[in-house]
Amino acid sequence: MTEFAAIRVDAYPVDAELIDAGSTGPELAHLADVYLRSPRALVWRHPSSDWRLFVLLLPIASRLSLMTNPIFAQLARAWGLSARFVGIDRDGLVHDFRSLLTDRTLRLLVDALNADVGQPAEGATRVLDTLFAALAGEMLTVLERRRQDWRRHLDTEHRLEPEAPRGLFDRQARHPDFLAALRAALRQGVIDVGFYGRALRATDLREQAVERRLASLIESALDPIVLGRVAGTPAGAHLGCYNWLMLDPRHAAARAHVLSRLPGLAGFFAQTLVPLEADGRSGGSAGFDLRSLAARAASSHSLHWAGVLRRAIDAGQDRAVIEALAQRFAVPENVLRRLWRELPAGLGQPPGWQVGPVLRELARAGERDWPVTAAQWQALLERAVPVEAA
Repeated sequence: MTEFAAIRVDAYPVDAELIDAGSTGPELAHLADVYLRSPRALVWRHPSSDWRLFVLLLPIASRLSLMTNPIFAQLARAWGLSARFVGIDRDGLVHDFRSLLTDRTLRLLVDALNADVGQPAEGATRVLDTLFAALAGEMLTVLERRRQDWRRHLDTEHRLEPEAPRGLFDRQARHPDFLAALRAALRQGVIDVGFYGRALRATDLREQAVERRLASLIESALDPIVLGRVAGTPAGAHLGCYNWLMLDPRHAAARAHVLSRLPGLAGFFAQTLVPLEADGRSGGSAGFDLRSLAARAASSHSLHWAGVLRRAIDAGQDRAVIEALAQRFAVPENVLRRLWRELPAGLGQPPGWQVGPVLRELARAGERDWPVTAAQWQALLERAVPVEAA
């Protein structure tokens, strides 16, 4: 039986003052009221026999009255870019279906949220039923039509831990208007520094609580043994690496071993080897993938060495793994050996497309000039990938 829930934030003593227009001004009071009453996520447990869990992570819709007007459809699409649609199938694989949120789905979502937030005291049960019936039905219909493409949407980039870099929960995208109004009220002298600090502290606490609740909910639908293997490595609870291990549990131990030695390449392993594994299981190519082409991951050279790397990892041949990575990125093997040996925390987990430039920058630096401090690693990342400087 399907269970539906809307996840909302907890109440704090400062809330009464936040929504008091006489204390904070009409604009901040309105945005605070929307912020406090808006659901952070919509959750469906067992929406069908194919799926264990649907989680629709939502940004705060502070312009709902405009977004419901068809004239401002582009505003609804821009808002929808910050929404995330996570699906966990019956095999325990994690999918990121954000790109399948159609205009019709977003329109249904906006209409339902407008009824929910705009009329909080009337027909709450009816609104939730409407949300479930319209959204779940629409999403299941879209997924059924794209059944052959499910493996193309396996999550390869997010981490499950709250506040982790490139994590599943993008806190800054959830309430930008509320924070901007709070800072503006402080600059204009409408609120004092003490009240501003209490409001920020309450916001951090309530968002942390929601993120932990959602992370626990998603974790409960995953395979505990495979998740434990991934989370037990320095790479952490990387959902892309979790999918990589789940696609072939026979080789999960060997893959976890490589992750424990090269946690900084977790993003590369997930973004390169998960599609390769998924294509092999689906019996064909995933088709046109702009992201892979932009990262030059679909060239014959890259695909050849990705296949060699996959076989070397699954065979437990550490030396062959290092050789395949060196050939794939055209860097000396000693660069990979040093990463394997030292596990530098300052490297972090750059996205797959940044790994090549970073490794080549390390090769140019030479063994004696490798970065040591966090600031030196950040400087190296900025030299290797100029976008990091921003």
